Amino acid sequence: MDYFLIGIGGACGSIVRYKIGDIISKRTKSKFPWGTFIINITGAFLLGIITKSGAGKNLSMILADGFLGAYTTFSTFMYEGFNLFENKKKLNALIYILSSIIIGILGFYMGEFISQL
Repeated sequence: MDYFLIGIGGACGSIVRYKIGDIISKRTKSKFPWGTFIINITGAFLLGIITKSGAGKNLSMILADGFLGAYTTFSTFMYEGFNLFENKKKLNALIYILSSIIIGILGFYMGEFISQL
C-alpha cells in the first residue's frame, strides 16, 4: 500500500512540475532556469508545511514522499547549474545555485512556521 500511495503522489507531482515548468519557461524567455528555481523553492516551502502539520502517515507518503519527491528535482537543478557554468554564465550559475539553497532552506522554515500558526 505504501508504494501505491507514493506512486500516486509521484505521478501527480511530476505532471504538475512539468506543467508549471513549461508555463514559466514560456513566459520568462530567460536563460536563468526560473522554472526549476520556483518549483524547488515552493517544494521546500510545502515540505515545511507538511512536516509540521501533523499529517498522518498515509497523507505524508502521498504528499511529501510522492508528490513533492517528484515535484522537486535535484538532478535538473544540478544540470541547469552546470550548463550555466559551461555556457560562460558563471555569475548566473553562482546566483542560481546559492539562491536555490539559501531560499530553499528559508522556504522550508517558513512552511514549518506557517503550519504552526
